[in-house]
Amino acid sequence: MTYVVTDNCIACKYTDCVEVCPVDCFYEGETMLVIHPDECIDCGVCEPECPPDAISPDTEPDMDKWVEFNRKYSIMWPVIITKKDALPDADARDGETGKLESYFNENAGAGG
Repeated sequence: MTYVVTDNCIACKYTDCVEVCPVDCFYEGETMLVIHPDECIDCGVCEPECPPDAISPDTEPDMDKWVEFNRKYSIMWPVIITKKDALPDADARDGETGKLESYFNENAGAGG
């Protein structure tokens, strides 16, 4: 099992999860975070730290898409281990549908 970040992180990008991760497996894009599924040790400490509930175990239905999504972008983006401010409209975007099509881009974040 591994944990993955799903579309509710897009346009929110809370980073509370990165501070509790014991293996530093989070990677930062411009509009979201991802977890490298091969580095995640399945401890689950990140999941309750995510305000918009955007982190899920890969055992939930239809997670194969998100495992591959997280794998792809964790290779392209820099690691993030330090908590940062969420994106400016994070509270308003929490729970919004269609975020992948509306707000996602492949640009890397700053990491750090």
